[in-house]
Amino acid sequence: MNNKLLFLIVTLIINFNLQAQEISDTSFGKGLVNFVAKDSTFSVKFAPRFQVRSMSSWDHNGDIYESPEHNFIVRRARLKFDGFAYNKNLIYKIELGLSNRDVSGANAFNRNTPRYILDAVIKWKFAKNWEFWAGQTKLPGNVERVVSSGNLQLIDRSLLNSRFNIDRDLGIQIRHKSNLGGTFLTREKFSISQGEGRNVTEGNEGGLQYTARLELLPFGAFKSKGDYSQSDLKREEKPKLMLGFTYNFNEEAVRERGFAGDYMVRSDETIYGTDQTTIFIDAMYKFNGFSFMGEYAKRTADNEIATETDGVTPTGDIVLTGNALNLQAGYLFKNNYEVAGRFTTVDYESVTSKLPTKQYTLGFNKFVVGHKLKIQSDISYTTLDGDANNITFRLGFDLHF
Repeated sequence: MNNKLLFLIVTLIINFNLQAQEISDTSFGKGLVNFVAKDSTFSVKFAPRFQVRSMSSWDHNGDIYESPEHNFIVRRARLKFDGFAYNKNLIYKIELGLSNRDVSGANAFNRNTPRYILDAVIKWKFAKNWEFWAGQTKLPGNVERVVSSGNLQLIDRSLLNSRFNIDRDLGIQIRHKSNLGGTFLTREKFSISQGEGRNVTEGNEGGLQYTARLELLPFGAFKSKGDYSQSDLKREEKPKLMLGFTYNFNEEAVRERGFAGDYMVRSDETIYGTDQTTIFIDAMYKFNGFSFMGEYAKRTADNEIATETDGVTPTGDIVLTGNALNLQAGYLFKNNYEVAGRFTTVDYESVTSKLPTKQYTLGFNKFVVGHKLKIQSDISYTTLDGDANNITFRLGFDLHF
């Protein structure tokens, strides 16, 4: 897919719907194009967004901090289409990524092509409180990962997420919600997926991936799905809490981080696989401008060290195992300025030969139109095995139609 094709897709959609559809609700932040067919048989919302970042980083050489490295990047550039098809019980979402980070990761298992497709999923509401999903999308993992990158409180997600999350995969999901009485809500989510991440085209080299998640909301639902959007932009008038528990089992996983990382290829070009298990315990709390998110993650593997077919000789690949804790909180003032802080600690299994890491982050935000138009900055101090390692300052903005 090239730029000309993307331009053609957008042009055709806008032109077609300006001529044939009933356009509604096109205010900023609710889609660049947002329309419903006159006979109500389908709808489309087209909502592009992008994030631009500036970063300055100082590495510590053991004695002093070295001269900084500076970098400007387009961190994310996305084209999102969603709506319903045939009737309002059949929902779809397509999201394409255009930035370098979005499309990188070409390898022999995706025919060495850019990974443009982030989401391509249908969601069928087949009964009251039940949904069936099919396609490529995020698995029901830790809450920080499932929160959209456009709805983050700090510039980007934590070290816990980058090391141990479970991400997008191709498969099916069943989702259910219920009321236990009063305001107490529960949600159950189950998925079976390919196990090797997004945009894999050359078959499944390992086993399948199984994920189950339970969510408890003792004080009822958050406003505007705020349990999956960071910062208390809606200023919850009553305390709201979500507790989440996720179990993920990736059978005979062939990549160093299950869904991601290098494929563990042997010298004879066969692939090493081992069972990997990841658990998450997380919480989201909001009340009157204050927000808190806490997460714990742990990943284990049957045999972390990849071996040749003799079962003895190491290949050099090692599954990234260990555990992490992430704590994050912020307060949104009435003028829509926010101060936020985060503490993350990551401890790896000794077999990985990686040093324990701690990171302290302080952030300041200005929300112009909620998460749709905002300016963010943060500064992080990172240690390795207790010693100073790095200081990074980041400044950026988000624009989301």
